[in-house]
Amino acid sequence: MIKLMRVDDRLIHGQVAVTWTNTIGANCILIAKDNMSPLEITACRISVPAGVKLVIKNVEDSIEAINSGATDKYNLFIVIDSVTTAYRLMKACEQVKELNLGRTIKRDGLESISKFVHVTKEEKAMLKELVDEGYNVYLQTIPTTSATSLKNISLD
Repeated sequence: MIKLMRVDDRLIHGQVAVTWTNTIGANCILIAKDNMSPLEITACRISVPAGVKLVIKNVEDSIEAINSGATDKYNLFIVIDSVTTAYRLMKACEQVKELNLGRTIKRDGLESISKFVHVTKEEKAMLKELVDEGYNVYLQTIPTTSATSLKNISLD
């Protein structure tokens, strides 16, 4: 069962590894990312809490695993690093109905939709499409703060 899908460009770190994983009761973290470097993979492996399974797959293999039912036996926490990847997963996997936007790094040419989430024009259009189609897309950095639905934020 998918407990949460979160965009966080840091992938696994303190908030994800401890706070979110414990709050949602996840026993497996799936990182869906194409072209992960050996350093990123090692950093993620050493950051996962004891007793939590870590699976790292490229996006297409992640979609296949979710759609095949192979992930159904877990309380699954999907962590991705971009809105583009989230969009791909949500469009390809009917089990994924909501998206937590946690953090994406601020860079030149990106628009801020919150203090911690910065997107391209294309990603902003993807988010608008998801919201318009009824997906629950929200901003929430940590579980103890209130979520802000993108329905309440202008994406035009």
